[in-house]
Amino acid sequence: MHSAAGALARNAILVLAGSALLALSAKINVPLPYVPMTMQSLVVLLIGAAYGWRLGLATLLAYLGEGAAGLPVFAGPVGGPAVFAGPTAGYLVGFVLAAVLMGVIVERMGRSVAVLGVGMLAGHAVMLAAGFAWLVGGLGLGAEKAWLVGVVPFVAGSVIKSALGALGLPLLHRSTERLSRR
Repeated sequence: MHSAAGALARNAILVLAGSALLALSAKINVPLPYVPMTMQSLVVLLIGAAYGWRLGLATLLAYLGEGAAGLPVFAGPVGGPAVFAGPTAGYLVGFVLAAVLMGVIVERMGRSVAVLGVGMLAGHAVMLAAGFAWLVGGLGLGAEKAWLVGVVPFVAGSVIKSALGALGLPLLHRSTERLSRR
């Protein structure tokens, strides 16, 4: 019983830390028309890779719940349910899908740089596809305009963030292992 309570407390702390890191990463952004470019996609994928799909899912759902409740955790200045009808709604759904995908990939294939790189590229593709689908279907932008404002500006950043994540996570993992041995 004691170890179950300890595991629950540990997971709760990880979920809160992950959602706080996501909120912080949302504030690091480059303003673009319709959808800003943030560091959130990198953090989403790192959470999936580090936490696994279950805890990653819990973390992303907690984050979205915080935003839905009105906490200013998203890239824009406000939260609340209206965000889920705005231009970033599809990307927010994509965050959840990408974290789960990344977690599944890592749990099944390991955390090699190659696996992380491919997983992060796939995760970014999922986020961009969900965002694109919402811009077209939910907001009615039209496929060409949605492509130009919702995908194209993010491709280079997605590739760079995928490389950073794939190279950085193993280094971070090794560093924390060394610290925990001391």
